[in-house]
Amino acid sequence: MARLRKHGAPADLPVAIETTRGLAVDRLLAAGHPVVPVHPNAFHAMRARWGASKAKTDAGDSMKLADYLRTDGHLLPRLEPTERATMDIQALTRTRADHIEAKVAAVNQLAALLDMHWPGGKAVFSELDSDIAMAFLERYPTPASAAKLTAGRLEAWCKRRGYSGKKPGSVLIERLRAAPSAASRLSEAAVEQLVRVQVQMVQGTRATIRILDKVIAEALETHPYAPLFATMPRIGKVSLGQVIGEIGPILERAQTCEQLIAEAGVVPVTRASGKSRVVAFRFATNRRARLALTVFADNSRHGSDWAAKIYNDARARKKRHPHAIRILARAWLRVMWACWRDGACYDPVTHQANGKINTVSEEPLAA
Repeated sequence: MARLRKHGAPADLPVAIETTRGLAVDRLLAAGHPVVPVHPNAFHAMRARWGASKAKTDAGDSMKLADYLRTDGHLLPRLEPTERATMDIQALTRTRADHIEAKVAAVNQLAALLDMHWPGGKAVFSELDSDIAMAFLERYPTPASAAKLTAGRLEAWCKRRGYSGKKPGSVLIERLRAAPSAASRLSEAAVEQLVRVQVQMVQGTRATIRILDKVIAEALETHPYAPLFATMPRIGKVSLGQVIGEIGPILERAQTCEQLIAEAGVVPVTRASGKSRVVAFRFATNRRARLALTVFADNSRHGSDWAAKIYNDARARKKRHPHAIRILARAWLRVMWACWRDGACYDPVTHQANGKINTVSEEPLAA
């Protein structure tokens, strides 16, 4: 930063860099430098203008990036800092997604462990990561520890822990007895420790997810974008946080609705040359934004007749489920853009009454 200051004021020194986030980007923006992100593929396609040898060094790449910015900078968009509240929600929802993945992995590891050493512990309750299943494995971590269980004892134990599965003890004990016997050659003490440790790992990730859910809900209460979209059908707190965290930054920099839709990745890419014309799936996009939007769109069709009609019409045109969801997501993005542009909260009654938003495009989209 000190070396850059020797060349002029930060506002007059734009910096080209092959990323949109990270410590370097944050420091440059904080210092007042315009940051111009250059996609590595786009930069790679430009290399031929500086020679055909394909030589590559850090110093050479710096010179090429600076020259590219000098000659083509007017065509490159500059990075606009995202609102801090939006960045907070984005970080929280992305961390929650990471913890969901960790929980799924931990539950799968627990299932594999039980298949090998304690099949009955996995068979009693339908959901292995439920509170009652976790409590059962803590109390009965090995086949020997559950050897004296009867239907009455198991039912009484479940009742003391508020079991709401509505399965009598006779059914649960039958599941336990019908499970294959363990073929493990490990000692009971080793199996007990393995099961207990894995159960603690699952419980730990479940606890962090609950904490993040609460923090996300609290952050949404004060976020300025939340009221705009909170009344959309079947958009719960987590889904609302994901939409704001991923679609919000695109809304902040998008100049048109079509730019918003393209950057969210729910429209195809057309490649036409001469007599050749191909409409293909869009891979170069913000995948987290597309996932957040399509998850909401999929849920919304169960709570909105308007959304259900768009989805069902797409399916009637022989579109596959993912394609139909992207068509519906594109329709919702137009609604979100209108709410954002006008600063108006989504009103389902008004939306249904006017019916003026053009929501369906007949352009094909690759599956």
